[in-house]
Amino acid sequence: MRAVRFDEYGGVDVLEVREVEDPVAGPGEVLVAVKAAGINPGEIAIREGRLHDRWPATFPSGQGTDLAGVVQAVGDGVSAFAVGDEVLGWTEQRASHAELVVVASDQLTAKPASLSWEVAGSLFIVALAAYASVQAVAPQAGETVVVSAAAGGVGSVAVQLARRTGATVIGLAGERNHDWLRSHDIVPVTYGDGQAERIREAAGGTVDAFIDTFGGGYVDLAIELGVAPQRINTIIDYEAVQRLGVQAQGTHAIATAPLLAEMAGLVADGSIEIPIARTFALDQVRDAFDELAARHSHGKIVLLP
Repeated sequence: MRAVRFDEYGGVDVLEVREVEDPVAGPGEVLVAVKAAGINPGEIAIREGRLHDRWPATFPSGQGTDLAGVVQAVGDGVSAFAVGDEVLGWTEQRASHAELVVVASDQLTAKPASLSWEVAGSLFIVALAAYASVQAVAPQAGETVVVSAAAGGVGSVAVQLARRTGATVIGLAGERNHDWLRSHDIVPVTYGDGQAERIREAAGGTVDAFIDTFGGGYVDLAIELGVAPQRINTIIDYEAVQRLGVQAQGTHAIATAPLLAEMAGLVADGSIEIPIARTFALDQVRDAFDELAARHSHGKIVLLP
């Protein structure tokens, strides 16, 4: 099979698509032919070595967590899935950016028929990171919550989940994404210089909670706005977590297949939208990560092996 590999930390130039041995499903595992696999900012940080202390790589390293595909084989003890089943889920082995991946059976769930492969294959990280973030700050009806990078992969889901609580949701985004935010009953505010005053004006007073999906000073902005540290959650600014005592709940704090199935159901019935910014072939993995690194995409960027 073909799979993404890299032999050292570095920029996108270290990424290669190579022929490697097909994986084999062991006991409790499922072999999946990957139809779609999302890419995520954390994978850039890991590949560049910026998270070596937290998540070190061993070389040659694979890449990728999100996946959706078709079951090719099941290992001993697996009864929940059969060959030919369409599934979505995740791997903890940095292995989904490939044509085949072996996944623990408890990290998969059935793909709803109405979900596109692109959406199903990019659901795990963003949906559960958004869910964990909203759960951490616990917005209530009548409160106001702000979400940074509100049109990005995690942010676009977080604003929708936060709005379902009955809270007023302010989404920080570029103006080209304001219409999408408005269409989901989110109050759009342009990020950049002067954003604190624009947020205060949009909030009409108090900001009760803040979800940071971008980093780069948004936790400090939340403190400046008067938000209590326990009602600020960041999925990226670990330095601010240590310095200010804010929350850092993300995907893996709550990751279970039943919760992923619940989120897939919300997407399948139209309650939540997962925007897809662009898809790339596996051979275009460098181009895909270049686009992701620019951090201007509306929604998910997805590889189609």
